[in-house]
Amino acid sequence: MVSEAYAFAGAAGGQQGSNPYQGIIMLVMMFAIFYFLLIRPQQKKARMHKELIESLKTGDTVITVGGMFGKVSAIQDDVLTLEIATGVKIRITRSSVASVAKD
Repeated sequence: MVSEAYAFAGAAGGQQGSNPYQGIIMLVMMFAIFYFLLIRPQQKKARMHKELIESLKTGDTVITVGGMFGKVSAIQDDVLTLEIATGVKIRITRSSVASVAKD
């Protein structure tokens, strides 16, 4: 039992001589990893989606977030009118457009 106490005391004493900035360096490295693996790709995807929404024009065939295909028949500020079938028109917000369908 006494030898275990000395072993723990020796291990704790050996760590006191290490780099005092080691904890801060590890936190910075973890933030950098999260930034490059999670935050930056999400920002890039959001920027691309914003550019897609802003570039919509009448006549484009789009796919909504709900999976409906439609042709843009009118654009008013933040609202799009889609023709999903002959004579059937729906109104959606610009943000609910997932992508532009390729013909």
